Amino acid sequence: MVDVDGVLVRHPDPAGWSVHLERDLGISVQDLQRYFFAVHWDDIVHGRAGLQARLSRVLAEVAPHVECGTLVDYWFAHDAHVDRLLLDDLIALREQEIETHLATVQEHERARYLWTTMGFGVHFDGMHYAALLGCSKPDAAFFHAIESRTGFAPDELFFIDDKMANVEGARAVGWRAAHWTGEVGLRTLLSAVMD
Repeated sequence: MVDVDGVLVRHPDPAGWSVHLERDLGISVQDLQRYFFAVHWDDIVHGRAGLQARLSRVLAEVAPHVECGTLVDYWFAHDAHVDRLLLDDLIALREQEIETHLATVQEHERARYLWTTMGFGVHFDGMHYAALLGCSKPDAAFFHAIESRTGFAPDELFFIDDKMANVEGARAVGWRAAHWTGEVGLRTLLSAVMD
């Protein structure tokens, strides 16, 4: 089980996909955070509301010159920097008949983008994400839902994530898990928890 943002997808700038948003589209990052993410994101990412419906309303107020689709396209394209070394390692594991899955906090549209447009559907056996499950990491319900969907027992699962709280959440339900920093390779982390 592999996290996406901060692990498999890592933006080269610590500020992330929106670092040049104001320059490129004339949208204030602060306004987007205050009026969109802070207010609407929890409902969207847990599948209780649609991304475009909520975002369109906010843009009409804070950036009426930008269409919702334009911002979504910009966001997804600028948040698509794949850690190719990690992906290659995961592909190699899968070639050894070890199932690989994504366990991530996403809403439905970006989940489809990751799976289809970015091609993760070719390389992974499944993707389990917050909007589909109705809960997110590090809630135990997130991990239990994945167990139910895959049929794997907790001790059969190995998980990497860049947030220690999520690693600890996985461990608390019996998963083997490691903190991903990008400094230690996948096989080293896997060997350490399997010994």
